[in-house]
Amino acid sequence: PVHGFLAQALPPRPVLRMASLAAGAAARPIKRSRSADSLLFKPMQDATVTSSSVDGLKIGTHDGKFHCDEALACAMLKLLPAFSEAAIVRSRTPDLLSTCDVVVDVGGTYDAETRRFDHHQKSFGESLEGYGTKLSSAGLVYKHFGRDVITAVTSDKPLPADVLDVVYHKVYKGFIEHIDGIDNGIEVASGPLNYHVSTSLSSRVSRLFPLWNEDQSSEVVNECFREAVLLTGSELVDYVRDLQLSWWPARSLVESSVAKATEVDPSGQIMVLEQVCPWQAHLFDIEEKRGSAGLVKYALYQDSHGMWRIHAVPVAESSFQSRLPLPEAWRGLRDADLCQASGIDGARFVHAAGFIGGHQNFEGALAMARQACGISG
Repeated sequence: PVHGFLAQALPPRPVLRMASLAAGAAARPIKRSRSADSLLFKPMQDATVTSSSVDGLKIGTHDGKFHCDEALACAMLKLLPAFSEAAIVRSRTPDLLSTCDVVVDVGGTYDAETRRFDHHQKSFGESLEGYGTKLSSAGLVYKHFGRDVITAVTSDKPLPADVLDVVYHKVYKGFIEHIDGIDNGIEVASGPLNYHVSTSLSSRVSRLFPLWNEDQSSEVVNECFREAVLLTGSELVDYVRDLQLSWWPARSLVESSVAKATEVDPSGQIMVLEQVCPWQAHLFDIEEKRGSAGLVKYALYQDSHGMWRIHAVPVAESSFQSRLPLPEAWRGLRDADLCQASGIDGARFVHAAGFIGGHQNFEGALAMARQACGISG
């Protein structure tokens, strides 16, 4: 039969394709060469994943088809010193799961005291405080262990308690919540989608499962699940580390820029960043605390090539809609055409969507921003 021919024609896929991520700093891009991170990956890389009874600490989850939420739940637990040596037991057998020290995504019970974290029961409707998305097993583990996970990942440079709380919510909103939503079948938007995203972490985890015409024995699937744990765990570590080492240190720069905005222009609508840094989420939070939400319309900064950028502030973090896009008559123009349209010599470009533009020097960039704001003089 045809399907038999296909099964024979396909060579077996090698397992542990993600092993290079945890093999050491040399296997990772230079920007991410952090020996401390390699040590964090090791408990995931070396994890025992089995469907049989084993001695010692055990993290239980279901066998068969795996998904992103339980892979990430297991990864977060393996990042904790208390569970770094725990084996992962994949089974739906109640007697076997009852021997596990913590169980995620199976068992029909949510009980933090006994460390049972399933979300499939009809009575379940938990969400993280302040959010409306129903939790998956990943969200449940994050709810109870998230701060401890962040503390473990950032142990080389511990975060103050108030910053830890900010990062805790940032990680949920930016990394965990969409995994909860996907696993619970919650659409990302209430209306029609303009395009389909097929490269999310959940999608990439799904592609680690053996194909229909490949070996799907428990031994092979368990090895693939170990890959999924390593994939989700390594990306979570990278996300947290970026917040620790890049995003939060930018806070003081943005605070200074907002405080000095009226020195740039009395309207306070234009701020100048001393250097390129992650600024958008900080701006929204700082404005809210200052009681000036929505005031800043443009951020000016010099890029790595020396050009001064005029970046329109979005209406929300990661939104493509700007508070005040650059003038429509400028959009899509470059160099001489843009200089003529704007009346500003040295103008370099304005994106067709109007969210960003450039000028060869600061004075010209400021003139473009002031003209876009309707400020004369």
